[in-house]
Amino acid sequence: MKSLLLLGSTGSIGRQTLDLVRGAPGEFRVLGLAAASSWERLLEQAREFRPALVALASEEAAASLRSALPAGIGVRSGPGAAEELALELDYDLAVHGITGAAGVRPTQRILERGRALGLANKESLVVAGKPLMELARATGARLLPIDSEHSAIFQCLRDEPLGRVRRILLTASGGAFRDLPLAELEHVTPERAQQHPNWDMGPRITVGSATLMNKALEVIETHHLFGLEPERIEVVLHRQSIVHSLVEFVDGSVLAQMGPPDMRGPIQFALHWPERRPSELVGFDLRWFRELSFAAVDRERFPSLELGYQCVREGGDAGATLNAADEEAVQAFRDGRIGFQDIARINRSVLEKRPRLSGSTVASVDALLEADLRARALAQHEIARLARPPLPT
Repeated sequence: MKSLLLLGSTGSIGRQTLDLVRGAPGEFRVLGLAAASSWERLLEQAREFRPALVALASEEAAASLRSALPAGIGVRSGPGAAEELALELDYDLAVHGITGAAGVRPTQRILERGRALGLANKESLVVAGKPLMELARATGARLLPIDSEHSAIFQCLRDEPLGRVRRILLTASGGAFRDLPLAELEHVTPERAQQHPNWDMGPRITVGSATLMNKALEVIETHHLFGLEPERIEVVLHRQSIVHSLVEFVDGSVLAQMGPPDMRGPIQFALHWPERRPSELVGFDLRWFRELSFAAVDRERFPSLELGYQCVREGGDAGATLNAADEEAVQAFRDGRIGFQDIARINRSVLEKRPRLSGSTVASVDALLEADLRARALAQHEIARLARPPLPT
């Protein structure tokens, strides 16, 4: 029986992971569950799976949880609670679905212990890819990507030497506004941005699909995960979200990993790796596969994409800066403080205005998280400069 630590258990990745655990009785033991503040949902999960420990980042939510938990389940609380679970429990695999830069420290703790990590928190490698990948190599920790695109690349490569790879192609759906006239993008609402044509994801990733910032971050993640320079990483528009990524080899062969747009696929792969276990997940189905199309990305419509390549070329704190600026800008857009196209403007401006620290200067997770804080302050300044007047009440 494989023992699991699940970080971000009440979010989309966490809930889908537990669905798969339910579907494989006797194969997994859930040792720990961690969430931010959704204590009622965490309570339901704890009653069902009876972990040894649960954690909440919110002290207030943890106080409510403690009085309702079954006897024998310990509680950790506060901003470092997920880290405590990562350090205390004796798990075989951690599935990490925490959203945002808040997930960087838990990733560090899991890798320090040399444990297998199913990573859905793309920000960990965007913010601190270089030191975290060095840490994984030093401790022998196995990193299993759960992003659908990076899981696809991992499955296609299957330990092929990088010298055999001509290029990697990340696929992008184009998000909610891929067919909207450019002139209308200034006036779209956060509600419309949440209406992804294919996927059911968290709010930041869904907005990132519409700006293509999520793909910019995935370019950075691909660089760190697989050691490829930006010239060998390309992005193509693929509306159906069936081909999750492609690997083209030097002999012209192209391998693609395909499946319906369902995050349970890459989660299932990570849970059971290195084996493939039976599941009820849909494979080939003509309803999904009858039409597959690909197109070049319109850089005028999606100006954010180039920022990912810029960060790979610059190195240092560029990825941490871009991610922090985007987190702040997306939240401001969701709050109605800025317009949709202001997100890319703010991200570009923060990258340009940050102190230029070299890769050798920014060599640790601590230094990169400090860069994250500086970028947030810069982003808030830019948000205030561009902020729209409040809507009339």
